Amino acid sequence: METDAHQKEISVAFINDISPVLDEICKSLATSGIKIVFRSEHIKDGLFQLSALKTLPKVCVIDLDFYSKEIIQQLIEIRTQYPSIKLIAYSDIDEENIVSSLVKLGFSSYLLVGSDTDDLKKAFKRIYNE
Repeated sequence: METDAHQKEISVAFINDISPVLDEICKSLATSGIKIVFRSEHIKDGLFQLSALKTLPKVCVIDLDFYSKEIIQQLIEIRTQYPSIKLIAYSDIDEENIVSSLVKLGFSSYLLVGSDTDDLKKAFKRIYNE
């Protein structure tokens, strides 16, 4: 995997439940030169943090809680307010209809929970080579 200047340009926000696994992934990404702009537990909190930034992250990894009734509206809000941010869904649901719905909402990539640091780096690389 690249660790050159191109990769160092990538800045990422995580809207995700707190987890020790994600803590390690974020540490590993930061060590490889990827800037972690913020971590937030909920989309609503993530929207607030995004609104306070002068420079937006290039990527936002979002853990999708499909049990929340507001999830679709919140995702539309992120996409509408921040169209320049590339969105990566992170979920434990592996269903084609969910993935196709996310693509329609403007997500660039979809990773299953359990994906590791290398999987995220590959997703970042794919997004920026499109």
